[in-house]
Amino acid sequence: MMRKPRAATAKAVEYRDMDSDLSFTQTVSSDENSEEWRPPEPKPKAPSKTARDPAAGEKKAPAKRTAKPKEPKAPKQPKAPKVPKDPKPRAPRKPAAERKSLPAKVLKDSGPHALAGTKRKKKYEGKTDTDGENQTDCPEGEMAKESGPSVRMKEERLSFIVSDAHQTDRWAGEGSSFAGLIAKKEKVEEEDFTFDEPCQKKQKTSGACLGQPAALASSKAQTLTNELNMNWDLIELLSTLACVEQWVCANIIALLREENTVPFMVRYRKEMINHMDADAVRDVQLVYEELCSLAKKTQSVIQTLKKDGVLTTELEQNLRSCRSADELDHVYSPYKKGSKLTKARRAKALGLEEATSTLMDAPHSLDLRAWIKPGTEGLSSVEEVATGVEHILADMIAKDPETLTHVKTLCENSFVTIQSSVSKTALKEKEQDKSLQGPKKPGAQPSKSKDIDKFHLYFDFTCNIKSIQSHQTLAINRGESLKILTVKVNIPDRVKCDFTRWCINNRWRPRTLAREELRAIIKNAVEDSYKRLILPFLTRSYRTKLTSTAEKESIAMFVRNLRQRLLVCPVRGCVIMGVDPGFRHGCKLAVLSPTSQILHTDILYLHNSDRHREAEKLRHLMIKYSCTRVVIGNGTACRETESFFADLISRRYCHPLDVSYCITNEAGASIYSVSPEAVKEMPDLDPNLRSAVSIGRRVQDPLAELVKIDPKHIGIGTYQHDVSAGALKAALDGVVQECVSFVGVDINICSETLMRHVAGLNAGRARNIAEWREQNGPFINREQLKLVKGMGPKTYQQCAGFIRINPQTSAKSSSGPAPAVPEKPAARKGKGKTCVNIPTSFNPLDQTCIHPESYSVAQRFLSLVGGSADQIGSAGLRRCVESKVSGSTVEELARTVDTTPETLRLIIDGLTQPPGFDMRQNFGQADFKRGIVSMSDLRVGAVLTGRVDNTTLFGAFVDIGVGRSGLIHKSNITLDKLPVSQRRRSLALGPGERVEVRVLNVDPQRGRIGLDLIRVLQ
Repeated sequence: MMRKPRAATAKAVEYRDMDSDLSFTQTVSSDENSEEWRPPEPKPKAPSKTARDPAAGEKKAPAKRTAKPKEPKAPKQPKAPKVPKDPKPRAPRKPAAERKSLPAKVLKDSGPHALAGTKRKKKYEGKTDTDGENQTDCPEGEMAKESGPSVRMKEERLSFIVSDAHQTDRWAGEGSSFAGLIAKKEKVEEEDFTFDEPCQKKQKTSGACLGQPAALASSKAQTLTNELNMNWDLIELLSTLACVEQWVCANIIALLREENTVPFMVRYRKEMINHMDADAVRDVQLVYEELCSLAKKTQSVIQTLKKDGVLTTELEQNLRSCRSADELDHVYSPYKKGSKLTKARRAKALGLEEATSTLMDAPHSLDLRAWIKPGTEGLSSVEEVATGVEHILADMIAKDPETLTHVKTLCENSFVTIQSSVSKTALKEKEQDKSLQGPKKPGAQPSKSKDIDKFHLYFDFTCNIKSIQSHQTLAINRGESLKILTVKVNIPDRVKCDFTRWCINNRWRPRTLAREELRAIIKNAVEDSYKRLILPFLTRSYRTKLTSTAEKESIAMFVRNLRQRLLVCPVRGCVIMGVDPGFRHGCKLAVLSPTSQILHTDILYLHNSDRHREAEKLRHLMIKYSCTRVVIGNGTACRETESFFADLISRRYCHPLDVSYCITNEAGASIYSVSPEAVKEMPDLDPNLRSAVSIGRRVQDPLAELVKIDPKHIGIGTYQHDVSAGALKAALDGVVQECVSFVGVDINICSETLMRHVAGLNAGRARNIAEWREQNGPFINREQLKLVKGMGPKTYQQCAGFIRINPQTSAKSSSGPAPAVPEKPAARKGKGKTCVNIPTSFNPLDQTCIHPESYSVAQRFLSLVGGSADQIGSAGLRRCVESKVSGSTVEELARTVDTTPETLRLIIDGLTQPPGFDMRQNFGQADFKRGIVSMSDLRVGAVLTGRVDNTTLFGAFVDIGVGRSGLIHKSNITLDKLPVSQRRRSLALGPGERVEVRVLNVDPQRGRIGLDLIRVLQ
């Protein structure tokens, strides 16, 4: 016989209004209610705060030394890794420090994203391999191995789209000096800046080296689980959702809790994260933060329910078993304050829960007439009693995990579709526009009609839920939010029939034979549960999942476009004229020196009647400053301005100068020109002239200029207003930090704005560095960073490897700042920095990507090859290194100098790269030209070259030099047209890539050009 069904809420689905039969459209729009409740955070969380204290920054260090004065002795014990195993007993001893530890929380809200797995999946095979690892990619299932001195990167998610793995390793290759998982809190507490111990000696779990799994201590894993206080294992669930091995997840969690930045992990802790790129690490970080946010929200819900007196043991267990925000909201929604009392709860209040249990356990003994109470609403007749029993049973069915799993399986095997149609409101507005168009002509109303016409593709749209594209999902969502479209999810009636039959005959079959009227009650309860509770839940689940997937795809597109826009190769060594074109207000000019200094600004009216006089003035400026490169913004009057310069060039008007021009994207220049940063940088310039300066600098050094602008305003990606603003900002800020850090900054000449994007730094620390630089002169070496206010050991560790000290920019400091160096430590607030000896001489290693923690290893390697630090970047040292590496393996040499192969590879790159090496030299540069082609010159079948301007979820826009970008639809971007290194990337093209295309169609009236991709030009 069937076992007794559970009578309380179980694992999790969500619903909103259980008292009315909701239509599809109503339930679709109710997704937004997931943000409605924000219960107060629970206060008793001392244990978890204590456990997070190791991740607190240097600002919390003094409080730790006060509470635990003897902790620094821990490293002297032979079993140091066991020191932080059980931090819980410390919680009662430091109540005053609890508020200080709040800013260092790793658990933070991450927005309304579903906890979906990333595209990347790796499986570990073979624990005895010490030189490499086998990894399997989820989507393709292809195997990639590491062998010899090269490091294998994940091709489908390459951070910088570099095909040569060795070149990639130049900026992301150093291994770890902490391969163990357990945090060494004493380093922060002692303000210890030294990183010169041999890397292997610091590794407490040597098995973690070079991609080997580091077994997480059971007590440490238990501590993580206890902190969240959920019924699932954090590392196991994170591994499942992120498609990453458990040991990698454990290491990433440990690194994040120690406040390590993603760029630092990717470059200097590579073997701990199994050679993952920055995007993959951020994916794991996002899922981890979502799980932490879920645990935090669950705790708040439990506290709220406990105050309301409705929390039961079984309800609490169901809440702690939830694995997503949707599940949690479904379990919690019937108990929310302000929501109507559900039909099931009203029936339970009448005492009918016992009758429902009897119906399922012993239906032969159930007499509904015995429950009648005349004069009591809900119990006055047999029909009312039967209805109450049906409502309780329907609620039990809708919250039963096995039942929900079965109905989801039925849907998976059925043809579920999403359907959109034009709304009645939109049709009514369109009719009003037509009637008003005659008398009023242009006005505000026709624009509304145009907005409606933008969605004509979705006026009668139906698509399988499994095959709908991400851009279609976002377009439908936008149309629905504007009340132009109505959307519903269609689940076949066959699902309802199969579900009803399974419930009656299997899961919800009474234990003994039931009478006909009781069987009718069960059947009605099943049908009511499906229609009123389960169907709306399935609809919301599908919409939430589709939206989450589409948002992640859109954000991933933004991230990749921004990275390639930031990493365009700078144009150095020439004077550049930036032009912000315009008609009435003239063309704003700015002449910039090779170092981006403003030489001259002016306004010329190139499109007025007196063009000859303006041309003479322009020629005078170009000859005076020897300007041969012109950068024109792609805004208003761009085409006319381009034609003007092309005419001058064709007539050799500026002879003997060989002048060329390029068109650049000016998105965000106007916003930047009135920003506080621009006012501070160019206080005496008119905002219009600042735009011209910004346009010119975007070609001279794209990275340094574009970081001044909010990434959302750079003109990349699509549907930026339809995705989570918080998630988009976090992802784009992470990419900016990654690009700035991996390229590196010369600390003596970089702007404060650029400096704040270096890993480990922020606006305050960047300002302190700039002030120190102004007071004491240029930095002589990296060690002097320790003297800057706010630069603790953790901050120094995170940023030092990405900061360069070039001898050319630090040479003039030989006489000035030396006396000020010993004074600075005394000004620190009792942190004991007076004992830190800061050298006052230049260290050649400071101009490389080698981290200070590996300097001793680099010196041993130089001694081994017979070179010196003064030879860095020279041909002689390069030959010595190459001969040594060719005569042995990197692994053998790493053992000789007592380090990891990854660390040694990065050291080799740092020692052999020429002075002033810039990783961006391997990327495309702006295209300068001398002639112009118009749209009317295009012919179908013509083969052209162009540069990708922007990529979207449906294709790539290519600038082919005719004033309008052409579209390569994604159906024309096939694998056989792509280089091997790009065949596993989403859409495979990004801004800045040069391509050869064929014209498919030209529509001059609509200004549209259809293109076919022939090949990607290397």
